[in-house]
Amino acid sequence: MDISAVVEGINAKAASAPPLGSTLKIDFGEQQVHVDGTGDTNVVTASDAEADCVISVTTENFMKLVKGELNPMMAVMTGKVKIKGDMGVAMKLQSLVG
Repeated sequence: MDISAVVEGINAKAASAPPLGSTLKIDFGEQQVHVDGTGDTNVVTASDAEADCVISVTTENFMKLVKGELNPMMAVMTGKVKIKGDMGVAMKLQSLVG
């Protein structure tokens, strides 16, 4: 999967979503997407910057989450999605991909 397509998709949603108030990183292993929501708008980049919350997930499971084919709570409970840091920030991810 092309990380630029993920960045573009999240950026489209992030533009209309309220700022997160913090930073979030989605770690796909080899590639990362960073969302900086500390300013007036959410800024989405394909970078490995520090974040208040890091969500580790495979690209395949991320796409299932976005499409509604994978329940987020079950994904976390079964280890398909791992969250480090501020859980409140992780909960805001839905506004950027849903």
